[in-house]
Amino acid sequence: MKKVLIGLAGILIIAGIVLYFTSRPKLEADGSYTPSKLALMLATVQKTDFENIEYEKYQGNKSKILVIFTENKDLKMQNDKLFSTGNHPIEALLPMLHLKNAGFNFEIATPTGKPVVFEMWAFPNEDENVKAIYNELKSSFEQPLNLKEFIDSSFNDTESYAAVFVPGGHGAMIGIPQDRNVGKILNWAHNNDLFTISLCHGPGSFLATTLDNQQFIYEGYNMAVFPDAIDAQTPMIGYLPGNMPHGLSEKLKGLGANIVNTESDATVVVDRKLITGASPLASNELGKLAATTLLKEVK
Repeated sequence: MKKVLIGLAGILIIAGIVLYFTSRPKLEADGSYTPSKLALMLATVQKTDFENIEYEKYQGNKSKILVIFTENKDLKMQNDKLFSTGNHPIEALLPMLHLKNAGFNFEIATPTGKPVVFEMWAFPNEDENVKAIYNELKSSFEQPLNLKEFIDSSFNDTESYAAVFVPGGHGAMIGIPQDRNVGKILNWAHNNDLFTISLCHGPGSFLATTLDNQQFIYEGYNMAVFPDAIDAQTPMIGYLPGNMPHGLSEKLKGLGANIVNTESDATVVVDRKLITGASPLASNELGKLAATTLLKEVK
């Protein structure tokens, strides 16, 4: 019996050592951290749940969708460690696949025109549909518009646009919520009856509408957002290298938003001209909801 107990103790010690090392975030050469092996195994996929639906394609004039990406990579945690982030590729590209299949096309923009940053450690390398649209738009990701250019060139061309899309990924929390041009564009969409689409941490962009003491334009709206409570748990498996510098879902609640989800799940919701999703798991459902809603509502 004693030998059995010693053997079990040894197995538990080895398991603990393996868990410790597989749950440590990976330090990259530039000093930032990417998720641990355990986190990548639990939270990323090589192939998505994308459904290649044949929609009746949109035939009107309002065929353009502005997509606002982040150009920033490093998000500083409370412990000063840098999380190597950007836009989540699945959260960006799955909704865009559905919208493309529904007949819409994209204008790609970042705040200052620097290249789009993706969380490439989350890229689904075995998904041919995702790889195809990524490669199709690669030049636009490398040379996007800047938001000032868009404001100057397109605010008087409202009739060509159906929506503004802000993909998720923790990178959407860097600079975009503090960008006055983002606030101007979201107000432009809101005031001109265009749709606004976002998911996961992308709704951090909505905070830009409150800059300079402006009223939150989505007060009273139902929306799905990545929960702060889940972000607080992810350092335990090494997804984040520390606690988030600040939350998002509770901040939006404090501004009067009605957050409809409590988990990082596939929840999606449409409220008036706002279409949102809860997490990467909602990417396919958000794309379907956005495509069918725009086809029905955009004249």
